[in-house]
Amino acid sequence: MLESDFTALWLTIKLAAITSIILLVICFPFAWWLARYQGRCKAMLEAVVALPLVLPPTLLGFYLMVVFSPSSSLGQFWLWLTGTQLAFSFSGVVLGSLIYSLPFVMQPLLAGISQVNSHYIQAAQALGFSANKRFFYLLIPLLKKNMLSAFALGFAHTLGEFGLVLMIGGNLPGETQVVSIALYDHVESLNYTAAHQLSLILLGISFFCLVLLFKFNRSALTGRNHHA
Repeated sequence: MLESDFTALWLTIKLAAITSIILLVICFPFAWWLARYQGRCKAMLEAVVALPLVLPPTLLGFYLMVVFSPSSSLGQFWLWLTGTQLAFSFSGVVLGSLIYSLPFVMQPLLAGISQVNSHYIQAAQALGFSANKRFFYLLIPLLKKNMLSAFALGFAHTLGEFGLVLMIGGNLPGETQVVSIALYDHVESLNYTAAHQLSLILLGISFFCLVLLFKFNRSALTGRNHHA
């Protein structure tokens, strides 16, 4: 493998890890609230969360590129705050990935929370547990495997990003050139040997993530049945 391919691989893993961790922190309390919310806007909120599932990545990337541009309010604020532009930067790619991979982390959490036995929550309330204690000492242990599944799915999904990253990050080696873009470059230059190597590595990592995902899902389902 070329040195640039190792850099692209490290950048891809870094992007996937950062995106998945941030999404877990954001999505867990939001999923808990959304699972219990029964207001008239629930369908609209669920549609907004799931929207990246049906939008073409290039379409989403185009609008994010406009929002992240130095001429936009967000772009100007970011430039003032950090001294660097948001578009065509690793930070911009991370923000775009958070939106793009949001439903892949939210759905396993929502599914797990909706199946939590309400008697556990009621018993904790009766024992005087505060909302924070119920969240950290009851929900997180009960949903640990769902959280691992959400992380694995978000990680695997972020690994394969191409259109979105290309639109908002471009193809900057060491900054925004992830594995999918490096692979595209190898194919364009007819370097099929390097393309095969990158493809096999990406395939192996993705397959490993999916194995963990199915393992966690099966374990979570088995454990839930035992507690039922």
